[in-house]
Amino acid sequence: MNYHNKQFRSVNNTDNGEVSSETLFHYQQNGDVITASYKGGQIKQGNLIGKVNAQGQIEMRYQHLNQQMEFMTGRCVSTPEVLPNGKTRLHEKWQWTSGDCSEGESIIEEV
Repeated sequence: MNYHNKQFRSVNNTDNGEVSSETLFHYQQNGDVITASYKGGQIKQGNLIGKVNAQGQIEMRYQHLNQQMEFMTGRCVSTPEVLPNGKTRLHEKWQWTSGDCSEGESIIEEV
């Protein structure tokens, strides 16, 4: 699984998340290291760093500034699914490491 130069948009998120369909992620990959920048909707600017295993699963840490100018941080594990059209869908289980430290799930899809 290669994520280099792929873009993803949220299609589903639990209520305690800040990512929405207005949030666009730009992924880069160098070997087994993933980085991405993201913004849109409630997120003013964010970035993430992670590591990808042989099955394409990503373990990452993320941080962003929301529209209220609050720093938000968290961790996430993303599991890929290849859709019939060849695009990638990521099933994400995440937890805030700031604020209330609650957990959630989201789905983002390649655009």
